[in-house]
Amino acid sequence: MSTKSALITGITGQDGAYLAEWLLRKGYAVSGLLPRRSTDTLWRLRELGIEREVRLLDGDLTDLSSLIRAMEVSKASEVYNLGAQSFVGSSWQQPILTAQVDGVGALNVLEAVRIVNPQARFYQASTSEMFGLIQAEMQDERTPFYPRSPYGVAKLMAHWATVNYRESFGLHASSGILFNHESPLRGIEFVTRKVTDAVARVRLGKASELRLGNIDAKRDWGFAGDYVEAMWLMQQQPEADDYVIATGQTTTVRDMCRIAFGHVGLSMDDHLVIDPAFFRPAEVEVLLGNPAKAKAKLGWAPKTSLEQLITMMVDADLRRLAS
Repeated sequence: MSTKSALITGITGQDGAYLAEWLLRKGYAVSGLLPRRSTDTLWRLRELGIEREVRLLDGDLTDLSSLIRAMEVSKASEVYNLGAQSFVGSSWQQPILTAQVDGVGALNVLEAVRIVNPQARFYQASTSEMFGLIQAEMQDERTPFYPRSPYGVAKLMAHWATVNYRESFGLHASSGILFNHESPLRGIEFVTRKVTDAVARVRLGKASELRLGNIDAKRDWGFAGDYVEAMWLMQQQPEADDYVIATGQTTTVRDMCRIAFGHVGLSMDDHLVIDPAFFRPAEVEVLLGNPAKAKAKLGWAPKTSLEQLITMMVDADLRRLAS
């Protein structure tokens, strides 16, 4: 069994919880950063049955001193920066907070690693939102970035900071440019979970409609439980690098809704309402990732289809609402 120690910022989020579960199975001692300004975010760790198996440390991405202490206490040999203000829609209402947490926050973690243990391996959660107004039909590691939201802009700062610390200080610092990845642990504010929760409510007679904005937007959706394996694989490589993690297939929100409603025997057209209030100031119309490099160098490929993912999420929401 491994004796490695890992520190995860954002451990109470979707990716953090699945990553913690993955690392625990690998025999790691897992510590996670817990910002006390959060509300009940431990539910994901409880749902996976690992709440008591991880060590939670007080700290915040905006507070370098707490990150230094977390590095010292955890004795982490691998650091995964997953913490963020991660809802794109909110970034227009909270652009400065998003920049501080997602951009400067990543820089703070890199500094803490450099100061305390520059031999530790660092992973940055980059995002397909950095591509934004796409400059190529299929996006890979060489595609130019053109972010279309304050979230994408902040994440782009963090991404380039990771590259800079790798090149300037020799840190083993990698970025995973993850395309949309979902799960039953997704927050209710994200469109996939909003859909699956609404479908379950309609099916159980607790609601009659689902209100959405641009349902013709296309996304490359995968399962978060598959994607955390790619994060770990990056940390095991002899040299740090950046990787696109995606399925290589794109689907409209409309078709995703159709899958969800169809799973419970309902017609999407009977319950879906288009609401202009949910359109974004600057929309990202299409995202489609090319995971060829991850497959070739990491040996990684997604295991879960979109149909399996949406079915899993609808069933989980049906169980929650029924209980």
